[in-house]
Amino acid sequence: MAAFLSSPTSSSFPSSKFSQYSSNSFPNFPPCRVSVRNAIRCGLAEQLKVENGPLCIPGFVADPSSPSSLASKHLENAISKTDTRLRIFSGTANPALAQEIACYMGLELGQIKIKRFADGEIYVQLQESVRGCDVYLVQPTCPPANENLMELLIMIDACRRASAKNITAVIPYFGYARADRKSQGRESIAAKLVANLITEAGANRVLACDLHSGQSMGYFDIPVDHVYGQPVILDYLASKTICYDDLVVVSPDVGGVARARAFAKKLSDAPLAIVDKRRHGHNVAEVMNLIGDVKGKVAVMVDDMIDTAGTISKGAVLLHQEGAREVYACSTHAVFSPPAIERLSSGLFQEVIITNTIPVLEKNYFPQLTVLSVANLLGETIWRVHDDCSGGFEHFSSLGID
Repeated sequence: MAAFLSSPTSSSFPSSKFSQYSSNSFPNFPPCRVSVRNAIRCGLAEQLKVENGPLCIPGFVADPSSPSSLASKHLENAISKTDTRLRIFSGTANPALAQEIACYMGLELGQIKIKRFADGEIYVQLQESVRGCDVYLVQPTCPPANENLMELLIMIDACRRASAKNITAVIPYFGYARADRKSQGRESIAAKLVANLITEAGANRVLACDLHSGQSMGYFDIPVDHVYGQPVILDYLASKTICYDDLVVVSPDVGGVARARAFAKKLSDAPLAIVDKRRHGHNVAEVMNLIGDVKGKVAVMVDDMIDTAGTISKGAVLLHQEGAREVYACSTHAVFSPPAIERLSSGLFQEVIITNTIPVLEKNYFPQLTVLSVANLLGETIWRVHDDCSGGFEHFSSLGID
C-alpha cells in the first residue's frame, strides 16, 4: 500500500475518550518562531490512517490565546512556508506527530511515497526535490520496532541519494534503547548496533526525546540532540489543583532516581520516594519495599516509558498500601504492550499522563488516560538546529540543547 504524506485538509473531528493537551506556554519555554497569525494548535484527537491518496487529518483550531511573545527575539520576521532550505518528511510510524510539528513551524510536510511489497519489502520515494536542503525525517522506532527502524533507514538512504545537504533523523522514541549494556555474558548491545545502522545509512544528526539512558548518545558517531518531555508534563501538572505541600514524586525503580529527582526539583522541590524492586526476568518485576514517606500524600510516579506497566502498577499497589491518597503515573513514551491497558485502567491510578511520541491506538484509550503533545518542543528544537542556535542561553535553556 502506498502512503502519500502531504498537507492536511480541513475536517471536523469527533470528541475523544481521553483528553489531549497541547501546551502553548511551557515554563521558561522559548517562544514560537512563526508569527501569531500563523501560530496554531493542532488538537489531533485520533490517530491518522495512512491510505492511498492524500493524507487527511482532523482540522486545525486556531488558538486565540497564543501569547504575543511567540515571535522569536533573534528572528523578527516569520519564516516563509516556501522556505526550500528546510524540509520535513514523515514515515508511517507517527504521521500525526509529524503533522503537528510541521503545523507548529508553519510548514507543510514533504511529499513522500512509502509502500510495502507483497513480500514485506519497503519502498520509499521522495515526491519532491531535496537537493541542497536540510531534511528532517520524523520516525519513532516504536512497535513494530523492526519495521519502523528499517523504514527510517530506507528514508535516510533515499534522502542521501537525492543529494540532501543535511539529514536529521528525528526519533521521538528510540527503540532498542534498553539494550544499552551487557548485564549478562554473551548478550548483544543492540542500542549501539542501531546507532551504527542509522549513521551508516547516511544520517548527519539525530534528534531524540527522553532516551532510556543518557549514555546512548555516546553510541552515535554523529551529533545527537537530546531533549526531554519533562517541561510538557510539568506544565500540565501545574494546571491542576494539586497542593504542592501534599505532593511526593516517586521513582518506580532505583535506576530512575536521577530522573525523579530532577522532576521533583521542578515541582517546588517536592520530596522524593523510591520503590525498590527485584526483577526476575525481562518485562517481569516484583516490588519489595518503599523508601520514603507517602502517607496521606499525592504520589506522582515518573518514568521514561511504560511498556507492560508491570513495574509502575505494582509500585502503585505498594503506594496505596503505604497510605498514598492518590497516585498519578507520568511517562514520556507509552509503549503499552499487553497487558498494560488492563493494569493501567484497573483503578490504581487517578490519572495516567503520557505524551504522543508513540501513537496510541483507539482501542487502548481509557478514561484515566491523558495524552500531551511534544510537537511544540520538537518543532522548536528543529528550528534551533536549523539555525545553528544553542539552547544553553537566555530563555532557550529549557530545551536542553547544547
